[in-house]
Amino acid sequence: MLYRCLAYHSSAFFAARAHMQLLEDRDYFTDHVILKDPYAYFEAIRAKGPIYQIPSSGLVVVTGFDEILEVLKNTNDFSSVIAPSGPAAPLPFQPQGADITPQIEAHRTEFVGGDLVVAYDDQQHAFSRSLLTRLFTPSRLRANEQFMAEYSDQLVKDAVADGGCELIKQIATPFVTMVIADLLGVPAADRQIFMDAIEAGPPPGSLQGDDLMAQHQPLVVMGMYFAGYVQERRQDPRADILSELANATYPDGSVPEALEIVRLATFLFGAGQDTSAKLLGNTMKFIMDEPGLQDRLRQNPSLIPSLLEEVLRLEGSAKMTARLARKDTHIRELKVPAGTRVMLALSAANRDPRRWENPQALILDRPKIKEHLAFGRGAHVCAGAPLARAEVRIILEKFLEHTSHIDLVEEKHGPRNNRDYDYEASFIIRGLSELNLKLTPVGGAVSTKKRTGLFGFGKRAETKAAPATRYSTADTKIGSLLADPAAKAVLDKYFPGVSDDKRIGMAKSMTLRAVQKFAPDKFTTEALDAADAELASLPVL
Repeated sequence: MLYRCLAYHSSAFFAARAHMQLLEDRDYFTDHVILKDPYAYFEAIRAKGPIYQIPSSGLVVVTGFDEILEVLKNTNDFSSVIAPSGPAAPLPFQPQGADITPQIEAHRTEFVGGDLVVAYDDQQHAFSRSLLTRLFTPSRLRANEQFMAEYSDQLVKDAVADGGCELIKQIATPFVTMVIADLLGVPAADRQIFMDAIEAGPPPGSLQGDDLMAQHQPLVVMGMYFAGYVQERRQDPRADILSELANATYPDGSVPEALEIVRLATFLFGAGQDTSAKLLGNTMKFIMDEPGLQDRLRQNPSLIPSLLEEVLRLEGSAKMTARLARKDTHIRELKVPAGTRVMLALSAANRDPRRWENPQALILDRPKIKEHLAFGRGAHVCAGAPLARAEVRIILEKFLEHTSHIDLVEEKHGPRNNRDYDYEASFIIRGLSELNLKLTPVGGAVSTKKRTGLFGFGKRAETKAAPATRYSTADTKIGSLLADPAAKAVLDKYFPGVSDDKRIGMAKSMTLRAVQKFAPDKFTTEALDAADAELASLPVL
């Protein structure tokens, strides 16, 4: 009892101490309150100036619009290698000298996400980026818009027929997953697996995972599948974008390694989930909370693109990005030595009062609105921005077309004057974890008819799966086998070290037979058959 009392008073002391701490002195990367609502923190930092170096960590935080633009465009002095992991993670080396570019490249694979296009610098970035730009041409997007319109129409009709929906997981994620899957040519049979992997993993910049690698679990799972797709498309090209990507060449005529194509396709698939799905949720929140806005949009749907740009400015999906000074340089008057980590607060730049008049307000006809930094700027501007804009515009048009009114479920989110929104606790992503909608159809009557969803995707059948009666390497997910000590022992017997293999741990939603085609030497048919014989005798937990 004494220890319990001491623990209580100790936790109360530290909670009170955190509460008394100045806002600008709190830790952006670990404070859940700030991560869920960063704007007051950014304003407190802005009060210190558009460029502020945190004394305790040396981290440079940039909140000014012009100053962030300067850094984004200066790829000569700033590296993007820490963009995926963020600026709080320690460097894998001790910076030495006025130019640490050789050190960065020597240790690139030790940075989390350092081998993704978003983290590349110089020629590697230019070459890999050249492969992506051919995916998002205006003609290709126009061709894909018909699919977006048909699929979103069915999703929204289903939701209206049900009288409402949870927007993020039930509509937004399936929609954007299906769109990018259709664009890339992912087989229909694998699309649900991809969505399950995305849903199971934490969002980028999340504090939920055991470590930073956990955030990349969905990319690892999808990467295993894309490796097979790329190999197939190189051997037998088809009339799809993935075949074009798999057989593309760099600007100098050289052929990319298959692994680089896999990384590009996987990153493209995973990155689009957060950008588009969160943008849809953030936009819908404004549509419901701004008085008269949804009626105005119904009367004039041509205003939707302007609304999207203003929401991107106010509530863009990316709160920040990061750069590492690779040379001794400066940001305006501040000297920035090589090795300095820089946090570019995009959300703060998009509310900079020096750049935007009345920056906290939603203004549909705001001048020069497309100059916001929600998608970045310069060499690393988001390649999928045109796709994100098209996706969200089209599905919003369908919501407004098929409803006479959209509102929030008050039992979940509270009344209009006292809303309760739950945002992802991520230092990168700005997005709602859920948004429960009440949908009134055109004509007013709510249908109770159930639908199955277009192509059987996006709405799963509401039938209970029969419980498993035995374990097998073909039907039981790896995660289930590893969770049972007896089954885990069988796996370690036939595949030594498999339970400690982080790559396998990141593929828990797959079966061992599915993993076999990516590692046939490690998971031979003979060993899998022998494991099955022993697993079949074990009771299923």
